[in-house]
Formats: sequence, structure tokens, C-alpha cells
Amino acid sequence: MQLLRYLTPNSSSTDAAEIGVQQGDRLISLRTLIGPETGMRELIEAWEAWSNRITEFVASGPDSVPTADARILAPLADPRKVICIGLNYADHAAETGAAVPTEPVVFNKFPTAVIGPDDAVELPPISSQVDYEAELVVVIGRRAKRIAPTEAMDCVFGYTCGNDISARDWQKGRPGGQWLLGKTFDTFAPLGPAIVTRDEIADPHQLDVKLRLNGETMQDSNTRQFIFQIDFLISHLSHVFTLEPGDLLFTGTPPGVGVARKPPVFLKHGDRVEVEIGGLGVLANPVVSAGSN
Repeated sequence: MQLLRYLTPNSSSTDAAEIGVQQGDRLISLRTLIGPETGMRELIEAWEAWSNRITEFVASGPDSVPTADARILAPLADPRKVICIGLNYADHAAETGAAVPTEPVVFNKFPTAVIGPDDAVELPPISSQVDYEAELVVVIGRRAKRIAPTEAMDCVFGYTCGNDISARDWQKGRPGGQWLLGKTFDTFAPLGPAIVTRDEIADPHQLDVKLRLNGETMQDSNTRQFIFQIDFLISHLSHVFTLEPGDLLFTGTPPGVGVARKPPVFLKHGDRVEVEIGGLGVLANPVVSAGSN
């Protein structure tokens, strides 16, 4: 199932966002079923109670709207945690000349960095080295604390596309290295378009991951290159902090990032970035100088 948040031409604001299911080129709103107060995070948390009812509702042939007439929003507007894994592709480690890590490199973004499809990535005036990173994002579906790897995939609700936008001059160029600040400027976590539920993806470790910049392919790999697979990551993290429904896990980026190119390629005003992951769709965002969009 593909779950989205979106606005129709009649929507008054993002507070009135629809939550719906995509079928082909149309969107079916779930509002009459789940009520006006249920957000995506609440729906994920109560999914076991809702999933069969939603399947029956969609099969009943309710009214729908063309996807082309809707404005697609970030599928999750209010994640409690946005967790990110660095250097998790073997081919990316080789590209950067870095040693393959013996345990995951973990950092985070704040929820204020999250934006949706077609929202603008803003280039902050205090950075001149803003980079792209295509990533598979795991959406956590249930509470997990000190969970075993053998049970970890049961905690996955679904998957979506993400772009770990990074200010390299802050991430590594500031005193001490400012990973958090370099990764969490507003708009630095594009997400979407849909959350594809776990049952729709046969093997998340066999997904093509691509990024195009102004139509040119810059990243092209596959999640089979993961150094640490999803079950290991979830178990590892859950032994440090509790994972909760709706938490986001950015799983790392493949080779081809701008900072590793010769000469380096950084994002500039007017660019368009597209992340495409097999079975999950395309996440596209324009790039603008802050204050110009």
C-alpha cells in the first residue's frame, strides 16, 4: 500500500491535509474512515487495527482525485526522531577512501528539516558547499527497545525516498566537525512521495538507488551495497534509545556525492534534484537561495 499526505484544490491549509492511498494515477482519501484528527504518525502507530479496514474501504471503490490535481506533502510531517547513518555503502566508502566502519556512524536531523516533494531546498547564506545524498528511508512502525536482530524487521512499517542534504563546510570544515549542524539546516531532509508499506517490498536490500541533478545521473547503486543491513541497524540503535512509530531512519548514501567529485559539485540556485528508488517512486526538489523562493 502507498500512503501519502496531500492537499486538494479545496484544502484550506496543510493543517487540513488529506491522508490517502495511491492507486495508479489517483488518490483515495481515508479521512471519512480514520477521522479528521488522525495524523500519519497516529495511523502508523495503530496500523494493526486499521490495515484490514483500510484495505476493505479502498476495495469498495470510494471517490478519488487525480494525483496530478493534488499537492503531495511530506508523508510524515512530525517524526519524533530523524536518525541517519553515515558511510553505509561499501562502494561509497571506497569512493571517499575511508576505512569501512566496524560499527554504524550515527547522527541525526531535527524534524524541522523535513520537507516534501517539490518543496524547495534552501541554500543557507552561511554555507557554500551544500551537497546531495540519495537515501532509502525506513519508517519505524512499532516501539522497539533492546530488540534482537531476528525481530527487528517486524518493527519496519515501510519505506520512502529521502535526500540527506548536507552542508559540507559545516559538517567537516568547522572546529571539531559539526555533523549535526551541517545536516539539519531547515529543508535539509526532503522526504517522499509516499510511504510504501513493508509488504510491498520483497527485499529492501535489493533496491536500485539513483540521484539525478538537472537530469544527469550522479548516483547509481543498489542497497545490496549496505555495510550494515536494516535489521542490524534497528537492533543496534534500539539498544541505545527507544525507537517509536513514525521515526525515520536514513540508511546512508551511495557513491557519486558532490564533495567526492573532481572538481566538487555543490548545489546552486536553480538546480533540480531527483531521488529515485526502485518500487518507491521519485522524490524531486528544486534548489533555491534562502529567501528567494
